[in-house]
Amino acid sequence: MSQLEDKDKAQEVAEDSANGAEKKLSLQPEKNEQENGSSGPILLFFIIGLVISMIIGWVVFPKLLYSQKKQPIDFNHELHNQEVDEGCESCHFFREDGSFAGVPKNEQCAGCHEEVLGESPDEAILVEEYIAKEKEIPWLIYSKQPDCVFFSHAVHVKKAEMDCKTCHGPIGESTRLKVYEENRITGYSRDIWGKSIAGIKKNEWDRMKMDDCAACHKEAVLAKAGASERSPQLFFDMLAMVFPDAAKPQKVEACFVCHK
Repeated sequence: MSQLEDKDKAQEVAEDSANGAEKKLSLQPEKNEQENGSSGPILLFFIIGLVISMIIGWVVFPKLLYSQKKQPIDFNHELHNQEVDEGCESCHFFREDGSFAGVPKNEQCAGCHEEVLGESPDEAILVEEYIAKEKEIPWLIYSKQPDCVFFSHAVHVKKAEMDCKTCHGPIGESTRLKVYEENRITGYSRDIWGKSIAGIKKNEWDRMKMDDCAACHKEAVLAKAGASERSPQLFFDMLAMVFPDAAKPQKVEACFVCHK
């Protein structure tokens, strides 16, 4: 009798185990469906967060980073270009070391503006507030580089025969000065970095970064000097093309041609 009972109990245990396994298998799809359902909102939340972060970083942040300022006097380049004989160099000239003198001093303006010409309010401000008081106009410089950077405009304009608009755009055709945007952290103009925070530019003059200079020099070397694109000497070949004496004695000094 005991053997029959043991046999029945063993059979019951086996049936219970089989039923439990079937139940477990039947519940597994439901569990997978629940897990898949819970991952959907997480993925959606991640995508929304990414989009918001990109909008803040590429749209909102630049507006907060740069302050807008107006020039002390609005200047009509097109009008003045019609009155001078040598174009840009009539007002913007080179120093003896080849660097650029930048904006003209009051003494250059005073030659034509000793008295108020016309009825423009900016003309009155120029004569009465600056020329008459012998006070220099505090122009905001769009293309001002850091103090440690030396750039020879004469080499590029005279030797390389580059047009001013290649780097500065058609500023000579403008009738008004654009709004000056200043980086609140560095104090430099937005024209140095460029309008696009991603570094994308549509025109050659959209920014004035070192990699823009390097790209132009690299193209010139590859075209004229026949240097290999992967040559470790390429950098010095680029310098030697514009500064023939810079890389001769000690190549390590070539960096200090532009960086003081």
